[in-house]
Amino acid sequence: MGGIAVHEFVSLDGVFEDPSWTAEFGFDPEMGDDIGRLTRASDAILLGRRTFEMFAPVWSQRTAADDPGAPFFNDSPKAVVSSSLDDETAEGTWRNSRSLGAYDPARIREFADSFSGGVYVSGSGSLVRSLLADGLLGSLHLFVYPLVRGTGARLFPDGSTPAQLRLRHHDAYDNGVLHLHYTAV
Repeated sequence: MGGIAVHEFVSLDGVFEDPSWTAEFGFDPEMGDDIGRLTRASDAILLGRRTFEMFAPVWSQRTAADDPGAPFFNDSPKAVVSSSLDDETAEGTWRNSRSLGAYDPARIREFADSFSGGVYVSGSGSLVRSLLADGLLGSLHLFVYPLVRGTGARLFPDGSTPAQLRLRHHDAYDNGVLHLHYTAV
């Protein structure tokens, strides 16, 4: 199975909801290089429904001239975990997309096993929590912004399944963002 690698933008207090607040910090080129390494190591994309619905209208309109990540996001096979989206709707929303149906660890494992490279996940907090709880998460890349939001959905809210992670690598960028790369213990 290709590993499932997650990339999240979070504040110091763990908020990941609507990361438009990250814009004030700019996008450090080294951070872009690190995210590019994640996507280049991946053969497919896995998203929760809400993230899929946010990404599809934005990424489907971008070209390589707009953003060097556009070919990965548009050309890669994409699967959305959703009990409300079917294959036809997913493909009609964003090419190369299909629905895996409601969350099912076996179905996700089968999807990941169908690729020799990794599977990339961004956002999709509910999905990420489930992947971690079910031992399906290969690596977690947190890009931690030097900001306390105070409110908003947290990646790991109260009541999340306890998990122990091992720090594998870290970077500090000139814009104050930390990249923390974890794997499950």
